[in-house]
Amino acid sequence: MKSFLLISCLALAACATADKAPGGATNPLFTDRHTADPAPLVVGDTLYLYVGHDMARGEEMFNIVEWRVYSTTDMTRWTDHGPIMKPTDFRWASKDAWASEAIGKDGRFYFYATVEHDRTRPGKAIGVAVSDSPTGPFVDARGSALVSNDMTPQGPHTWDDIDPTVFIDDDGSAWLMWGNANFYYARLKPNMIELDGPIQQVALPKYVEGPWLHKRGELYYLTYASMDKSVSDDELISYATAPSVTGPWTYRGEISGPAENSFTIHPGIVEFKGNWYFFYHDGKLTVGDQPGGLGRRAVAVEHLYYGADGSILPIVHTAEGVSVPRKR
Repeated sequence: MKSFLLISCLALAACATADKAPGGATNPLFTDRHTADPAPLVVGDTLYLYVGHDMARGEEMFNIVEWRVYSTTDMTRWTDHGPIMKPTDFRWASKDAWASEAIGKDGRFYFYATVEHDRTRPGKAIGVAVSDSPTGPFVDARGSALVSNDMTPQGPHTWDDIDPTVFIDDDGSAWLMWGNANFYYARLKPNMIELDGPIQQVALPKYVEGPWLHKRGELYYLTYASMDKSVSDDELISYATAPSVTGPWTYRGEISGPAENSFTIHPGIVEFKGNWYFFYHDGKLTVGDQPGGLGRRAVAVEHLYYGADGSILPIVHTAEGVSVPRKR
């Protein structure tokens, strides 16, 4: 823990040497409501950010009733496009707008989202919706779950099928990755709404949930929420790299400590206008009479830097966020 903090503090000091930027983009990004599980998507000159709307009150653990989307062209000013879906827009689902991610293909946008399936196939499930616009409206693309709990009987509990991340490789192949406690992946058919082959499982060091896949150069990066009790009782962010989308994965270590006042932390990494960004959430924001916490999180963003060897440098959570310009 001491070494991680030392490296993190050095990284923060380096960032602090840059000139102070004028204006906003401070953390949290949105202060009028609690938001969680950020998923960035770049379309042209615009970055879209998909989030869940946390509405837990008092001692409730989670009450996430809808997904919303925001957009920006400069990482400073954000447009709220409002709700894009609620869980029961999947008629086979009953509740819980848990983590999601969207991706574009051939002029259409596919939205992969975690919900609670109805009693016909109990447990968490992943649905896929489609739209002609990144801001929706999105509609169920299948009329049934893409992944349901009965499809992963090796899972240790009923919520192992959560937190989808989707990725289209350079050869056009599309991949879905997900899982709590177990890490799963499967290829998608070209239509983006069916699995193309069996569900695979890979053991990743310290893995808990929240995978996010991206590529930089020839290297594939898989970041995820991890657990190391010697460091914290809350989730950290670890990552692994590989020469292909299917591995083999090499564990590279932790890049982020725990989120303040939140057991969970959910990564989203994207390149936008030549710069890399790391999105996450924490539990610091008070909205009205409801303080932040496990079921009332707030989305934030930091600059992300790579080392000369392709490693991701340690990330420090700040109130300034990307209002501080990138390090020169």
